[in-house]
Amino acid sequence: MSPTASNTSASAGLSVCGLAVTYGDLRAVDGVDLEVAAGEVVALLGASGSGKSSLLRAVAGLEDVAAGEVAWDGRSMVCVPVHKRGFGLMFQDGQLFEHRDVGSNIAYGLTGLPRAQRGERVREMLELVGLPGFERRRVTTLSGGQAQRVALARALAPAPRLLLLDEPLSALDRALREQLATDVRTILRRGGTTALYVTHDQDEAMTVADRVGVMEAGRLLRLDTPQRLWADPGSSKVARFLGFDVVGDLALAPGALRVVEAAAGELGEPGEPDGPAQTEIPATPETLPATLLATVLASRLRRGQWEVEVELDPERLAALTNVTEPSEHAEPAGRAELADVTESAEYADLVGLAESTGPTGAGIKAVAERHAGRVDAGAAVMAGTAGSCEPARATALTRRPHAPGTRVTLSLDSARTARL
Repeated sequence: MSPTASNTSASAGLSVCGLAVTYGDLRAVDGVDLEVAAGEVVALLGASGSGKSSLLRAVAGLEDVAAGEVAWDGRSMVCVPVHKRGFGLMFQDGQLFEHRDVGSNIAYGLTGLPRAQRGERVREMLELVGLPGFERRRVTTLSGGQAQRVALARALAPAPRLLLLDEPLSALDRALREQLATDVRTILRRGGTTALYVTHDQDEAMTVADRVGVMEAGRLLRLDTPQRLWADPGSSKVARFLGFDVVGDLALAPGALRVVEAAAGELGEPGEPDGPAQTEIPATPETLPATLLATVLASRLRRGQWEVEVELDPERLAALTNVTEPSEHAEPAGRAELADVTESAEYADLVGLAESTGPTGAGIKAVAERHAGRVDAGAAVMAGTAGSCEPARATALTRRPHAPGTRVTLSLDSARTARL
C-alpha cells in the first residue's frame, strides 16, 4: 500500500504534491504527497523535527515552498497570500488578545459582518465549544482548557474552508488534553470542518482524525485510518514510533506479551518472600506454541500496571521458526477459502500481504486469518522471527515486579501483533 493511501478523492479539498521546504541545507519537508478530502480530518504525527509543522506552515503560506505544489479544489495556492487562502489557523498557545474579552476575540475575523450577525456568530461558536455565556469574560481569567476552546471558536468563526491546527493541545496536562481531544473531534465533525492537525501525541491524533500520517525526517512514512495504522504499521520505523516492540519481522503492540510464570525457585523483588513465583496466566496447550523464554532486565509501574523489560531468548526464537514450517501432509488451502473476506474493504491489502508470504495456500490463509483476528499466535511468531537469532528486547505486562535476571515465560497475543 502507498504511504498515502486513501479511500477518498481530494478533488474537492487539499492536495499536496511533491512538497519540499528547506532551511538552508536542511530539507525539513522532503517530497511529501498528501490529500485531505472535503470534510475530512487528517492528523500528522511525528517527533520534534520530523517536518510536520513545517508542512502545515507551508500549506498555510507561512513558509516558502522550495518545490512541489499546494492546491485547494485543484487551484494552486503557492502564490496566494496567507490572508486570501481562506484557511484558519490555531496554534499551541492560542494567541488570544489579552486586552479583548472572549467575545471580541472570537469576532476578530468577522469584520465583514454587521454587528448583529457578529454577535450571533460569537454566541453560536461559544455554544459549539461548550462555553455559552462567556462573551464578556476576560481572557486572563480563563483556564488553559477554556482558552484553547476560545481559540478554536475564533479559528472556526469565519467558517474557513480548511482549518490548520499546530499542536493545539500540547501545552495542557494529560487529563485535560485527552478530554479536549474528544471534544475537538466532536466539534469538527459537527461542523463538517476540513482540517489538517499536527501533533506529537499519538493518542490525540487517533482520537481526533479520520486518517493519521506518521512523519520522520521530512517524509511521510505511512498514512491510513487509526485502526488500520495500528493493525499494520507497515515498517519498523512507524511501529517503534507508535510504541510497538519490533522483534524480527513482528511488531508487538503494548500488551502483546504477558508473563506466564517465573522459573521455579527464582527470587522476587527485594523484600518479597523467596520461592516459586506465582503463575500469572495458565499455561495451556493452546498457549504453549506462542510462548517465549526471556530474562528480566527491569521492572516498572506505569499507570498502575506493572511492566517488565525483557531480553528474549534467541534460541527459542529460532526454534519457534522451525516449528512453523508447513506440514508435508497439510492440505493446501487455496484462495477459494478466503471467500468470506474478499468482500471486505481490507481485501485488496490482504491479497498483497498474502502473496508476500509465498505461493502456498497455507501462507495465504495464515495472513487472512491474522487480519481477521483468528491467526494462531505461534504461526505469527514463527513467520515474524524467521532467520532471527539475535537477542531482542521487548516489554511485557505482569502482575508484580520481578528482579533483574529472573527467567520468565511469556505468552503472545496474536491479536496485538503485526507483520512488517
